[in-house]
Amino acid sequence: MKSIKILLSVSVLSLLLIACSQEEKADGYGNFEVTEITVSAEANGKLEFLKVEEGQFVEKGKVLGLVDTLQLYLSKQQLLAAKATVASKSGGVWSQVEVLKEELKNVKIEQERLQNMFADNAATQQQLDQANSRVDVLGKQIKNVESQNAPIINEGKAIEAQVAQVEEQLRKSKITNPINGTVLSKYAEPGEIVSFGKPLYKIADLNTLELRVYISETQLSNIEIGQVVTVKIDSGETMKDYEGKISWIASAAEFTPKIIQTKEERVNLVYAVKVLVENDGSLKIGMPAEMWMESM
Repeated sequence: MKSIKILLSVSVLSLLLIACSQEEKADGYGNFEVTEITVSAEANGKLEFLKVEEGQFVEKGKVLGLVDTLQLYLSKQQLLAAKATVASKSGGVWSQVEVLKEELKNVKIEQERLQNMFADNAATQQQLDQANSRVDVLGKQIKNVESQNAPIINEGKAIEAQVAQVEEQLRKSKITNPINGTVLSKYAEPGEIVSFGKPLYKIADLNTLELRVYISETQLSNIEIGQVVTVKIDSGETMKDYEGKISWIASAAEFTPKIIQTKEERVNLVYAVKVLVENDGSLKIGMPAEMWMESM
């Protein structure tokens, strides 16, 4: 009887060992990641306002803050006044040119009349020479006055470039949100003095998360970009399933991350894989998950 009990115990133990050995394991383990964008100041000055809060969803292109622009505004007004002065100078030069051109027009009419009279022996050579000389003189005067306008035009162009530069600085004083996303962190408050490059807040699109998992070389032949896989996360006593799509496969191997595999397996080389997963609100950055592929 005792031998029968021992035999039954061995049989049960063997079945348990077989069941454990046949327990399914995920094809990959990893954590969720997301592309984070740190929005920084592009101007120096006092932060007038910053309308962001952690956890807030904000749309792309929305102006969320402003760095003080008073000095820039005054500089722009000064440049616009200088531009108007230069335009006035240029206008005066062109007025002189128009007067000389009108005079030249009349002189050419007189020149033509004297040429006809000279052909009929009704005018002298001296009269014709004087008319020709007057036409030449007026032509040179016009060119001389026009040349005086060139530096004025260049001065106007330089002022226009300065205006454009100030307008660009004014544009950068506005803090415009770069993407549709959720604010992860806030680093500044209204009233603070900020400088170029100072981080203001961090934002990320949480609608789609990336699960970075690691697989062995033997598994590479079973996956491809665009392949649909199952992603599982812990949900109480069970697992919650999501549909994922492989978006990237590493081209080079790396050592197995310590946080994922056992000490004996850490010497193995693995390949990183990214899986895109639509977020229903339950997925969080850094959350662990498993990747399961259909059996080939």
